[in-house]
Amino acid sequence: MTPRPSSERVLVTVTGRDAPGITSRLTGLLADSGAELLDVEQVVVQGRLTLCLLVHLPEARGVLKELLFAAHELGVALDFQVVDAPPPAPAPDTGPVRYVVTAVGRALGARELHAVAQRLAAHGANIERITRLTDTHLGSVEFHLTLPPGTAPDALKRALLALSMEAGSFDVALQRESLFRRGKRMVVMDMDSTLIRIEVIDELARAHGVGEQVSRITERAMHGEMDYDESLRQRVSLLAGLDVSVLRRIADNLPLTEGAETLIRVLRRLGYRTAVISGGFSVAAEALKARLGIDHAYSNVLEEQDGKLTGRTVGPIVNARRKAELLESLARQEGVLLDQVIAVGDGANDLLMLEKAGLGIAFRAKPKLREAADTSISAGGLDAILYLLGLTARELQEAG
Repeated sequence: MTPRPSSERVLVTVTGRDAPGITSRLTGLLADSGAELLDVEQVVVQGRLTLCLLVHLPEARGVLKELLFAAHELGVALDFQVVDAPPPAPAPDTGPVRYVVTAVGRALGARELHAVAQRLAAHGANIERITRLTDTHLGSVEFHLTLPPGTAPDALKRALLALSMEAGSFDVALQRESLFRRGKRMVVMDMDSTLIRIEVIDELARAHGVGEQVSRITERAMHGEMDYDESLRQRVSLLAGLDVSVLRRIADNLPLTEGAETLIRVLRRLGYRTAVISGGFSVAAEALKARLGIDHAYSNVLEEQDGKLTGRTVGPIVNARRKAELLESLARQEGVLLDQVIAVGDGANDLLMLEKAGLGIAFRAKPKLREAADTSISAGGLDAILYLLGLTARELQEAG
């Protein structure tokens, strides 16, 4: 291509093996020529550079020839094309709405990324940028995209959730791109089957020989035959007479969910506040608080007498409404906006808490909660939440 002087907008594209000094040399030539730099984007993939420079060139200057000569010396290819002026910027609140879709899995390939891109295209989403968050392998990818003005994201969210459920090997999360996406300051978690892999009440019931009775009550509650408070009272009553040492032994050996330690450790290093708000029991919640360095723990208190459980709880029951109230109270106490709170849970008892938070995450949850939550994680561990914050593997290593 023979370069020609132009006062038009020109997109200069540079590709080739990356090396120090390429950007410096080319931008220096532009600066010396008096060219106006309008936009710039640079990415390096596996040591290969792509640099795009949108410039407004002065009249009758040979800067394009100089750029081509410099590129040859640097061992990179350079191309350019005249581009049209952009349309006028839309009025506030009338332009495209920006979102981020995060795909997280053990390993992502062409098939997985195609499936995500296909659903985005089907809902009118325009992909503006794709960023890899993991280093050594393709395990997490962010799609930065826009939706047409007036387009509700609900249909796209359902389509991506369906994709996650169909695939089973990776999760796909949709979030509105805003000031608060990477500005979260507090993470609140359920305990049983979320932060830990078990339900403490089931372990206590088995140890006391009432496992089947407790399971039947749980089943009735799940089918709506009794509310949560009554089901808890009935299940706890069956624990009457159990030696407290059994409860403490279970609390001292709680099996953590995959990724739990990494999540809490990184959050603490980054200055996040953390909390457990659980319909489980305080002995277990306090044990986790001490073990992981969690800032707050709220849960049901089992009454003890003469070293035995009485079969009653003390104080208000931590049900769905109480969980949401505690989350809101904690946010005020910590001086954190609700938009800056993440709530994580797995059951119907967590729904109001997830709705109250700026980002509600259903973790390995039943389909009903997954559909109601902002997003869900089922294929990975709790540390996948860190990728939803936009953190890269390199940043996680620094924070770890």
